[in-house]
Amino acid sequence: MAARNTQLDKSFQQAERWKGEADTLRQILLECGLTEELKWGKPCYSFEGGNIAIIQRMKDHLALMFFKGALLDDPGGLLHAPGPNSRHGRRLHFTSTEDVSGRKGAIQGFVKAAIEAEKAGLELDAAPEPELPDELVDCFDEDPDFRAAFEALTPGRQRGYILHFSGARKSETRTARIEKHRPRILDGKGMHDR
Repeated sequence: MAARNTQLDKSFQQAERWKGEADTLRQILLECGLTEELKWGKPCYSFEGGNIAIIQRMKDHLALMFFKGALLDDPGGLLHAPGPNSRHGRRLHFTSTEDVSGRKGAIQGFVKAAIEAEKAGLELDAAPEPELPDELVDCFDEDPDFRAAFEALTPGRQRGYILHFSGARKSETRTARIEKHRPRILDGKGMHDR
């Protein structure tokens, strides 16, 4: 069993949501021999430096997201994509401590498979580059600083914005979405960053 990261103890103890569920999940993950770290403000579990899974506290459930979950065999259909455009990550959802405890074997199986994928160096195909909407290209042409700020974002943040902007049917709506998020982009923030 891996050692607890004492830096995370306080966040687990003071959690307002899914406290018992997260504690139980934490114990199972540590029993799997994963290294516990704080990444992106959340408890993250790795193996020999490779990210395996992260605990996510959602409003209506606790999730354990496997970073390369799309590579994992899931005959029981337990893993869910975090969103409609998710390519790699897959999550297990829990709504009670009993739910976590009752799926201990499945959790251990997914962790074992994720470790094997990491050891084998398996990678998922990179997402195809999304096409920039014309309205965004026009904004870039008018404002080089805006273009530079957008290009400085991580690829995932860029993709999130492009999908959001492109999702509008009307040109006016795409333009309005771009203008709404312009200050966040100039501040170097993704759509979901605080």
